Formats: sequence, C-alpha cells, structure tokens
Amino acid sequence: DVQLQASGGGLVQAGGSLRLSCTASGFTSDDYRIGWFRQAPGKGRLGIACIGHSDGRTYYDRSVTGRFTVSSDNAKNTVYLQMNKLKPEDTAVYYCAASPTGSSWYTMHEYDYWGQGTQVTVSS
Repeated sequence: DVQLQASGGGLVQAGGSLRLSCTASGFTSDDYRIGWFRQAPGKGRLGIACIGHSDGRTYYDRSVTGRFTVSSDNAKNTVYLQMNKLKPEDTAVYYCAASPTGSSWYTMHEYDYWGQGTQVTVSS
C-alpha cells in the first residue's frame, strides 16, 4: 500500500522559514505527482505546490510563488516544501498527497493517497 508521512511543521515567527518533508513508500510506478495542500481553520483544503516524481516539473499556487519551493530527493523517496518569508496567513495544517500524473495538480479530489497533516503556525 502507498503510504505518505508528512513532518516538519511547527511554530515560527512571521518572516521565518520552515521545511516540510513528505516521505513516500509503496509506489509501483514512477508515474505520479506529490502535491502539498493546506487547510486553515474554517476553510477548505487548497493545493499550493506539486512536483512530478519522474520529470521534476513543479507547480505553485500564486499565494506561495516566490516564497515556497517544492523539491524531491528520489533516492530518499522524500519531497520537501521549503517555506520562506512566512506570513500569519500561512497558518494551516499542511498535507502531502499523491496523484497520477496528468491530473489537475491543484484539485484535491484527484489525489488518491494522503499523509497525515502537520501543523504550521506563524505568529505575527
């Protein structure tokens, strides 16, 4: 079975940085993407970044473009989300998820597998 494990959340001051990790296991094909989503209190879950496992193509929501960077270390089966210049509005539970390539990267219903969330809190 495919399993995803997210980690790295925490409390940080505005302007600070955090790096989230998503370790994946159980894939039988290289044809998938890993997406990062976040869900703020009382709001829906939104896609913010994605990376293709085989081609390394990256995608970002405009709310994080220029501040967040998604990368992967395929040897470690781990995807990272480097978050810089954090703002209080970035406070949310962050999730990683896996989707077959070719789908809409930002649509949560396209993702078949989800990791547990990790809380990111940015204080002002």
